[in-house]
Amino acid sequence: MKFAAVTTLAFAASASAFAPAPVANRNSALQMSLKNDLANAGKVALAGAAALSIMASPAQALTKSQINELTYLQVKGTGLANRCPEVVGEGSITPKSGQKLVDMCIEPKAWAVEEEIGKAGKTEKKFVNSKVMTRQTYTLDGVEGTLSNEGGNIVFKEKEGIDYAATTVQLPGGERVPFLFTVKDLVAKGNGNSFKPGFQMGGDFSVPSYRTGLFLDPKGRGGTTGYDMAVALPGLQSGEEGDDDLFKENNKTFDVTTGRIEMEVNKVNVEEQEIGGVFVATQLGDTDMGSKVPKKILTKGIFYARVE
Repeated sequence: MKFAAVTTLAFAASASAFAPAPVANRNSALQMSLKNDLANAGKVALAGAAALSIMASPAQALTKSQINELTYLQVKGTGLANRCPEVVGEGSITPKSGQKLVDMCIEPKAWAVEEEIGKAGKTEKKFVNSKVMTRQTYTLDGVEGTLSNEGGNIVFKEKEGIDYAATTVQLPGGERVPFLFTVKDLVAKGNGNSFKPGFQMGGDFSVPSYRTGLFLDPKGRGGTTGYDMAVALPGLQSGEEGDDDLFKENNKTFDVTTGRIEMEVNKVNVEEQEIGGVFVATQLGDTDMGSKVPKKILTKGIFYARVE
C-alpha cells in the first residue's frame, strides 16, 4: 500500500512538473547598481515570491522522505528531479557550532528581465515577465555550506554542490536572454539565531561568465584558444581607424559579476531538521564574453535545505 501511494504521488507530481512556469574595470561597471536595486525592492519582491509559492505549489507536493523512497525509473521522465522537496511543520531550529546547511535545493518559479519601457514619450526601466526556454535542468541542488553565529545572527557560507545552471528565458517580443543561474560563494546573513517561520537571510554571490575561455564564436575566436581576429574581415582589424568596431568581439573576456539573493523561511520540520521557504534573486545575464551589455534578471522561487 505504501509503495502504491508513493507511486500515485509521483505521477500526480509529474503533471505539474511539465506545466509551464507562471508567468576587472569593466566588471565593476557591470555591477554598478545591482545591490541597490535589490535593496530597494527586495522585501517587496520577497513578499511576491511568498504569494507565488502558495499559487505554484502542487496539490500533492512530495517531502524529502517520500522522494527518497522512489526508484530511478519512477523519477525518470517525470520532472521530479528538477523540483525541490516540500517541508511540513512550523517549529524552530537553532544551529549549533560546527553544523552545516546541506542538500540545499533552489527552484526558480518565475523570471523577469529588466527592459526600458517607453510610454508617453518617456522611458523607464521595468522588469518584464519572461518565459523559461530551458528544459527541466534549471534547479540548483546538493548545495551545502557552513553555518556560524556572528553577533547573534546566523551566517551561511556556500562551499560546494550543483551551484550553477545555464538557463535561457524569452521576452514577450521573442528576444532570448541567456544567463548562469547560480549562488556561488554565497555569504548570507540572517536576522536571528534560529530558523523559524519569518526568518530571513540574504547576501551576495559570484556570477561567473556564461561561457568559458574554450568557447569559440562563429568566427572561430575564443578567450584562450582559436583565432584572435575575424579572418574574413582583415580590413576592419588592421589597427587603423575602424578597428574599434570589432575590438570587443576579438578580445574575449571572462566577466565575473555579483548577484544578490534574499531568502525567507516559512516551513520548519524539527524532527527531520529541514527548512523551506521562498527566495528572490537578482543578477546580470550573459555579456557574450565582454562584447555586449548584460541585462538584469530577477528570479523568484522556492528553496529547501537541511541542517546537519
